[in-house]
Amino acid sequence: QVQLVQSGGGLVQAGGSLRLSCTASGRTFSSYAMAWFRQAPGKEREFVQAISWSGDRIYYADSVKGRFTISRDNAKNTVYLQMNSLKPEDTAVYYCAALDSGSERYFRDQRKYDYWGQGTQVTVSS
Repeated sequence: QVQLVQSGGGLVQAGGSLRLSCTASGRTFSSYAMAWFRQAPGKEREFVQAISWSGDRIYYADSVKGRFTISRDNAKNTVYLQMNSLKPEDTAVYYCAALDSGSERYFRDQRKYDYWGQGTQVTVSS
């Protein structure tokens, strides 16, 4: 079992920045690729970014390219999402998720993820 606990988020004006954190406990964190998804009101949950277990491969949605950065610190069992140049359309509940490293090729498919964080609200005002 892996427990994922998220922190960060909140309310920010457009153009501002926020950082989300997701700390894992339980089984070996470095065995998992990690990702961030988000779900806006009335919409389906969508993929944002993912990072391989080693941190040397990063995948991202076009909508956040150049603005969001995922990173991880395996010594701290933590994955981060640095969000810059935030837009009102980034408003959503953000979730971190863990994917067995053997399934990394399925990083966009939320059905493949094994564990999920509790979600954290990010609200960007215009």
